[in-house]
Amino acid sequence: MNGPEIHIRFAPGLRLFVSAERRSGHTSVTTDGASSLGHVVESLGVPLTEAGRLLVDGRTVTSAHVPAAGETIEVEEVTRPQPVPGAPLRFLLDVHLGTLARRLRLLGVDAAYESEDIGDAALATLSARDRRVMLSRDRGLLRRRELWAGAYVYSDRPEEQLRDVLERFAPPLAPWTRCTACNGQLSDADKDAVRERLEQGTEKTYDVFAECVECGRVYWRGAHHARLEAIVSEAVREFGGATAR
Repeated sequence: MNGPEIHIRFAPGLRLFVSAERRSGHTSVTTDGASSLGHVVESLGVPLTEAGRLLVDGRTVTSAHVPAAGETIEVEEVTRPQPVPGAPLRFLLDVHLGTLARRLRLLGVDAAYESEDIGDAALATLSARDRRVMLSRDRGLLRRRELWAGAYVYSDRPEEQLRDVLERFAPPLAPWTRCTACNGQLSDADKDAVRERLEQGTEKTYDVFAECVECGRVYWRGAHHARLEAIVSEAVREFGGATAR
């Protein structure tokens, strides 16, 4: 680039996205004099999904602002909880976040999930069509203009990923109301109605069942219930919601 020089500083939580020399204090950037501030921020490695307020010499501007020579830029982190206006809070997760998707569903959070790699363009289109917040660790995907909304998942550990999403977006929790396999709604099921789909041991041992209204999967408090209940109880205790059952 050969144009105006600006000075930019990123909030501490954004510094993992930028090169080492830009991780402390203001650093100089030479722009082309025509690109928007949003383009400059993303060209330095920070997806705009992760940028909060953009301040130019202390005043708030939009990402469309074209920086002028000598301006001092502050890039803040997104506020938490982060509002998502204009639609019910729903999520779309990419192929690498299957465990996170199942845990969100366990808590009753609407979390669509693509179990196959359908490509960034298709995911971004789905996000826009269904007005879902795209959750991903793919920075390139989060920079796509088609996205309706998005968020970077900072950890690669499912328990930390779940806590981060719940803290960032504060979705209402309704544990045990969604199918962890397909995201459909669960309804109480009479044992006689699902008996033919149960193994003999399950039929003899359990009496309380739920059924997915979308895919027909049957649920009961099996061997893994204690582990799942621990996940639910911790989330409800920390972030609120319905009582675990």
